[in-house]
Amino acid sequence: MHESVLSTLAAENWPFSLEWLPQPAYIVGGAVRDAILGRTREYLDLDFVIPSKAVKVARAIAHHYKAGFVLLDAKRQIARVVFPHATADFAQQEGNSLEVDLHRRDFTVNAIAYNPHTQEIIDPLQGCIDLQQGILRMVSPANLEDDPLRLMRGYRQAAQLGFTIEPVTQAAIRSLASNISKVAAERVRVEIGYLLANSQGTPWITSAWEDGLIAPFFKNATRESLIKLAAVDNAAALLTQNWQQLGAQLQKYVRDTIKTTWLGIAKLACLVNPDPELAEIELHELTYSRAEIRGVTTALKLLPQLQVVDMSLREQYFLFHDADMVFPATVVLAVALNNLVEAMSGDKPLHTAVAITEETKARGCLVWASLINRYLNPDDLVAHPTALVSGKELIIALDIPASPIIGQLLTEIAVAQVEGKVSTPIEAIAFARQLLKT
Repeated sequence: MHESVLSTLAAENWPFSLEWLPQPAYIVGGAVRDAILGRTREYLDLDFVIPSKAVKVARAIAHHYKAGFVLLDAKRQIARVVFPHATADFAQQEGNSLEVDLHRRDFTVNAIAYNPHTQEIIDPLQGCIDLQQGILRMVSPANLEDDPLRLMRGYRQAAQLGFTIEPVTQAAIRSLASNISKVAAERVRVEIGYLLANSQGTPWITSAWEDGLIAPFFKNATRESLIKLAAVDNAAALLTQNWQQLGAQLQKYVRDTIKTTWLGIAKLACLVNPDPELAEIELHELTYSRAEIRGVTTALKLLPQLQVVDMSLREQYFLFHDADMVFPATVVLAVALNNLVEAMSGDKPLHTAVAITEETKARGCLVWASLINRYLNPDDLVAHPTALVSGKELIIALDIPASPIIGQLLTEIAVAQVEGKVSTPIEAIAFARQLLKT
């Protein structure tokens, strides 16, 4: 174990030289935990604890290496240095010793320190044993109460690490759950985002709901909402099995700057009010971005249309036009709700209370197979129309002024094209001329 920690946290892998750190200095938190577990990261994220002058050290390193510098907390002396492929946080030691500092942390597995100067592991709370046993154990209830976000963070870390939460710790979280209301919505939203990102998070977001941590933020979430989450996971796995390209799109971020996947959007739609307008208000209050809100509300709006088995080409055209990039999230949500059968007896955990028969799976895929195939085919004119003429060309050819009618004509031409009524610019203009007459 010690060797793996040495190689992972070795100073030669850092974006700056060890010489810039005073003695003593320690790496703490997630980087040490993951190194002990043998978990590798593409992006290096280091947290240092320094007895004094932490901000001054960080500023000097940032200046020397021409890296980004952010003062995170002037009072507590915490600063961040941002490199192209790494981030290093520097914090002033809390208390008069490292042990005091470690005793103020959330969970024992995050209260392990590593001294890069001496290559020594400092573990006063036996966090290494909990790592070996796959257990998340609190340092103390007072520490969780001190920063109530730690209550939610426990579920997120359990999901990411594949750990269980030690019973006394979970009981403490339940007893302190009401404190979560003191936390800013955007901080909670980030933790929930991690739990929505993949199927490993579903049983934990379910536990968080059962333990009273979700309701203050998602007031419309019910037991049925959590069953829907598991159904979305199942539907995503099923669709990915049949259409790998669609599965890849579900894992893409809504925006490069917004770390929510389209799968996360489909799952978020399960937690909010099913009415798109009310869902928009709810998500706005939770400080979700415009792109995320649009994704959820679009999926909810289009769900009824996806229940239509025999859609005309015209209906399909408008569905794809309205869905646009949100189609993967919309279709996985539709398949999930279609495949969702009556939950099993309530004495089983929620995440196992979704039964999907092979017959139901097959029926669900057949209903939307045509739409999915169209969406994944870039040459399909129904899902990805190519304009035969431009608005400017219509204005010139028909000798009419610019007005909303131009947009309506272009839409009708596009529908006529997918219906096989027109296929050339000349036919499109003639079709538009006829529409104007009638």
